[in-house]
Amino acid sequence: MQVPLIKRSNTTDDIINKPLEEIQRQIGYLPGGLSTDVAHYRLDKYGFNEITSEKPLSPWLRLWRNLKNPLVILLGILGVVSMMTGDIRSMILIFIMVILGVVLRYVQEMRADKAADKLKALVSTHATVCRDGQEQEVPMKMLVPGDIIRLGAGDMVPADVRILFAKDLFLNQAVLTGESMPIEKSSGECLVVDANRSDATNICFMGSNVESGTGTAVVVNTGDKTTLGSLATHITSQEEPTSFDKGINSFTWLMIRFILVMVPAVFLINGLGRHNWLEAFLFALAVAVGLTPEMLPMIVTVNLSKGALAMSRKKVIVKRLNAIQNFGAMDVLCTDKTGTLTEGRIVLEQYLDVAGNPSQKVLDFGYLNSYHHTGLKNLMDEAILDHEELHTALNIREQFRKIDEIPFDFARKRMSVVLEDKSGLNMLICKGAVEGLVELCSFVEVNGTVTGMLPEHRKQSLERIAQLNAQGFRVVGLAYKLMPDAPDTPVYTVKDESGLVLLGLLLFLDPPKASAVNALSRLAALKVDVKILTGDNEIITTCICKKVGISTDHILLGSQVEKMDDNALAAVVMNYNIFARLIPVHKQRIVKALQNKGHVTGFMGDGINDAPALKAADVGISVNSAVDIAKESSDIILLENSLLVLEQGVSEGRRVFGNIIKYIRMAASSNFGNMLSVVGASAFLPFLPMLPIQVLTNNLLYDFSQTTIPTDNVDTDWLIKPRKWRIADIRRFILFIGPVSSFFDYLTFFILWHFFNAWHNPAIFHTGWFVESIFTQSLIIHVIRTNKIPFIQSRASWPLIITSVSIAIIGAWLTVSPLAPALGFVRLPFSFWLWLTGILMAYLILTQIIKNWFNKKYSD
Repeated sequence: MQVPLIKRSNTTDDIINKPLEEIQRQIGYLPGGLSTDVAHYRLDKYGFNEITSEKPLSPWLRLWRNLKNPLVILLGILGVVSMMTGDIRSMILIFIMVILGVVLRYVQEMRADKAADKLKALVSTHATVCRDGQEQEVPMKMLVPGDIIRLGAGDMVPADVRILFAKDLFLNQAVLTGESMPIEKSSGECLVVDANRSDATNICFMGSNVESGTGTAVVVNTGDKTTLGSLATHITSQEEPTSFDKGINSFTWLMIRFILVMVPAVFLINGLGRHNWLEAFLFALAVAVGLTPEMLPMIVTVNLSKGALAMSRKKVIVKRLNAIQNFGAMDVLCTDKTGTLTEGRIVLEQYLDVAGNPSQKVLDFGYLNSYHHTGLKNLMDEAILDHEELHTALNIREQFRKIDEIPFDFARKRMSVVLEDKSGLNMLICKGAVEGLVELCSFVEVNGTVTGMLPEHRKQSLERIAQLNAQGFRVVGLAYKLMPDAPDTPVYTVKDESGLVLLGLLLFLDPPKASAVNALSRLAALKVDVKILTGDNEIITTCICKKVGISTDHILLGSQVEKMDDNALAAVVMNYNIFARLIPVHKQRIVKALQNKGHVTGFMGDGINDAPALKAADVGISVNSAVDIAKESSDIILLENSLLVLEQGVSEGRRVFGNIIKYIRMAASSNFGNMLSVVGASAFLPFLPMLPIQVLTNNLLYDFSQTTIPTDNVDTDWLIKPRKWRIADIRRFILFIGPVSSFFDYLTFFILWHFFNAWHNPAIFHTGWFVESIFTQSLIIHVIRTNKIPFIQSRASWPLIITSVSIAIIGAWLTVSPLAPALGFVRLPFSFWLWLTGILMAYLILTQIIKNWFNKKYSD
């Protein structure tokens, strides 16, 4: 008889709350497991139990992605046109700029994307499966829905499975949830009613691992249908453009629009006025090159590369160069609390007696229990044994010898050890869940005095536990019993856990990092809003956030996020600082909601559950100790899991972006001003305002003067808040500052025309404007690079000073050098240099005034 096939439309969410009998019927469950024939049939039908992989980019495809930038395409077209028209010098210049920018970026970003391989490495390669009524080891990829598998300590769960039978089964789901505490799994109905599937008690998820106990389970989903597989789908999807990519592209198209308007105008004006269309075309081509910020790819890449090196010295590794600017522009940081705000490990925080006072005896007895039991030592046992205040641990051990133990089990939720002191007295020490332990106690010890357990003692104890739980503590009870009449050959059972003396409580916590408060304060000073996104419950999360100074007035739970559509979530997302009980897709939706509200959003995480959000964020941040897939999904990796390290990276990101914006403002405004001058001069001059070779030489010298911008200093004022791409402001800056340059160009034209007879001497006009243009462009570098008064309140780096001064000197030298005749230059009269000095002084003052007015009016 053919076994019915499971409906592959089902997801793990669908089967969490279904009765086990219905699932068994749906997948054709057989108590002895599937037959080999049915297993092979299902394997052919559903495919291997493997996760969808993303093919790494080939070198050629990666190169193509770097070449398809609009500015690179524009420069390439101009280079080809230059070659076709015989202007080899222009062609060489253009292609040098293109090659430098593309090659630098290609080398920096060259890496193979192996996200699917990292996912596969998280799961074991074989599983114990019941086939044909026998247990056998089969490769994990051969599992199919309906297979019965065995789970034991140390096993990795090979698929999403529903528990059939479990004994003391504890799973570590940190790789999925980021939380360090193991979760108990059992058969029966699910205890979870909200959308947080990771809390499901009857499901084991692919990628989690068994810490203790044993279990039998039936496979319900394999491959891409698993929770891990759904995460892989998000991870392997194509990356969306970040704010940096959008900003660069917006600026590029802005310049292309300017070129499309001004270059045809120059071509038509010169062609119609002089009727030499070839000359007009070559001149318009030179103007197009002059207006194009051809150094942009190289300047941007060098800035980013330099920033990456500087950040590496601050323990911040940059995987994707574009993320550096996003890092600096980030105004919202979303992060998990575990390992970021907290130490990421369970510690014994307090040890209290029944009255709530610190008690060394509680600590000593807790140590004896954890030290002597032979079962799996969980995180709480390790926290007790590692507690730094156990000064007397060795002396305590020497006073007792172990007689017996009553192991932990799921039903009791406690375990006991029986010790004998040097006088031969036996003592049972019991540690476990407080609610059940209190019911076993007939006595209570307060301040060293043992009295009978009264109803008010039980009530007070349970109330205190509730208060401590509300403060984020995980509470374990401790009780003991002296047994003077113990048998000579003691064999202790669960029945002996009665008539106990309630001694006190052990309080555990994942404590806040000592540096968390300082780091949050520094991020606040940088105007970065921190939001906590966690899969943990709201009680523990609230406690931790209060301790580090994060407001806990408003908390949004995953169950509430589930009920909102994307628009509703975006409308309220900024009202909350804490988001708890989240599943991976919730984190991703919150990140996208913040982006939809105009925020440059960073996400910091270290687990598989964080991968979709890391991929969606403008800048994904992980740590070196994170799971591989989280690191693969990140743009930035911190070598130290500390917000202090992150804060230093934010500052460096803003410094890099500051230098990029400097270049864009300098190049675009200066080039625009020059081209305005070209258009106006072309309209009334009987000759070309400047020869094509002079335009290209001018452009080459000015570009070279800006190559040292990546070394420049950035004013502290720039670093105090996030800086985003604001194309409207860049356009305004170009339209205000560019005409200032044109005004002084026209003033130069007037002086050359009336005082140096330039109407009848085109060479002196060309030379005079060339020199004035080189000097004003070199000067404007120092005016635009800072919002302060140049040279006085803010000084450029020495490399930038040297290059700008050197270019001005070279420009002047070319007019008297042996190259002058080839370039069309003549020697300028001495009086022109006096005029030029006055022009430069006036230019400096007026540009500074306009810049200050602009910054006051349009500053963010």
